[in-house]
Amino acid sequence: MSYTALARKWRPRRFDELTGQEHVLQALSNALATNRVHHAFLFTGTRGVGKTTIARILAKCLNCETGMTATPCGECASCREIDEGRFVDLIEVDAASRTKVDDTRELLDNVQYAPTRGRYKVYLIDEVHMLSAHSFNALLKTLEEPPPHVKFLLATTDPQKLPVTVLSRCLQFNLKRLSVGLITERMKYILGAEKIAFEPAAVRLVAQAADGSMRDGLSLLDQLLAFGGGEASETAARAMLATVDRKQVVRIAQLLGDGDPGALLEYARALDEWAPDYGDVLDALATLLVRVAMKQALPAFEGDELHPAELLAELAAQLAAEDVQLFYQTAILGRRDLAYAPDPRTGFEMTLLRMLAFKPGGAEPLTAGTTTAAQPTSPRGAAAQGSTTRSSASRGGVTSGPLALADWGAALAALDLGGAARQLASNCTFVGREGALVKLALDPAQAMLRTPALVERLAQSLTRHLGENVKVEITIGETALETPARAIERAAENSLENARRSLESDPTIQAFQEKFGATLRTDSVKPNH
Repeated sequence: MSYTALARKWRPRRFDELTGQEHVLQALSNALATNRVHHAFLFTGTRGVGKTTIARILAKCLNCETGMTATPCGECASCREIDEGRFVDLIEVDAASRTKVDDTRELLDNVQYAPTRGRYKVYLIDEVHMLSAHSFNALLKTLEEPPPHVKFLLATTDPQKLPVTVLSRCLQFNLKRLSVGLITERMKYILGAEKIAFEPAAVRLVAQAADGSMRDGLSLLDQLLAFGGGEASETAARAMLATVDRKQVVRIAQLLGDGDPGALLEYARALDEWAPDYGDVLDALATLLVRVAMKQALPAFEGDELHPAELLAELAAQLAAEDVQLFYQTAILGRRDLAYAPDPRTGFEMTLLRMLAFKPGGAEPLTAGTTTAAQPTSPRGAAAQGSTTRSSASRGGVTSGPLALADWGAALAALDLGGAARQLASNCTFVGREGALVKLALDPAQAMLRTPALVERLAQSLTRHLGENVKVEITIGETALETPARAIERAAENSLENARRSLESDPTIQAFQEKFGATLRTDSVKPNH
């Protein structure tokens, strides 16, 4: 007995068997229930999302011998003949192969005649955008004044190529791409009905490769079953699709969290023996980071077949939330720039190094005995220098005494904080300390910075530098004290004002103003740090 492809065998025959496209099905069901069926429908969307399938089901709905209904019986002669592709009053046309005007005229010559068997004569024209301009003109005449016994069902992947005169005479339904989750669940149902062993991760990989098309997904699933000897395993799916093992992507994420560039590059270079598509590796890493961020934001998030909850919980605890965001952004930008790299592997390695280079606090610390020629002059530079020196001293075993929390600006300069966590701390003032509890007040304008993850990072930094476990409590409200961020801003404003006054009092500029009527544009003045 010949084998029937899964995409053909499991093609939906009723509206309730369709996956997704509920917005289309509801409109068609209501039209059939109220007997308000338009004479021309246009179904648009990418390949494999159900355009012609919906059109064929609609043809059954119109011609079912039990009556016009959204739930055709599937048993009568009309329904069976439509399913088998031999219903005389369903005329299916592939516009890609019949583009000439003579073909269209020949097709439409019989429109005026009543249907032979069914209630309606249905014309299903696939890839209708391939018709020539003259063919569209011939079709337009019939669409303008159609006989009452004729329905036109048009399908296309490129509706922009249709004349507006045709579009205006059709009810247009745009079918959306199917989500990975919907395709996964449908394929699991089919595999279960076929009594085929499968691994959920393998089905998920195939669903991702389907790129929104159910038909492509089922074709790939057929290919996987042939490749895997009748089973759908994750190992076979990755080999067939040439995707990197998820354990390797997880290890990359773990090494990024460790912050060791040597170990990270060594592991990345070891991937080369598998000849991976480095763009796919970055895609997989970005996908993993999205799931980790969701786990951090929503602890109840259960993950999916490729990213189980226990794995996500482990990575969510290891990676800081701000690092996850940075790594994700760097991954997708690195994916885009791979085409400009000397070679894909080089671009991949540089992307990983960039993640560590831009990681808050990720710069190489000063080694023991290293000195600097001059202290930074700006408040921001002083804070950064203090952070590096303090971090180096603590790693080298040098004890500089406890932080003076009352002088919060000086204390902040010593903390090994970066990114959003430093921004949070710099917009706070010190309120007081009660045992292990450090109390801070946050500027109300920066209230969005008070997230559990950032507060925890601040507490961890204080714990390291105080040499004892502390917790941080941050309230939102104005205080009489000035925040370090406001001090930096005020210093910049004073510097700018001094620069403007210096220019205004400069004899040369005053002479230009007197002799030539020159005007000093103070809004363009910038302080010289």
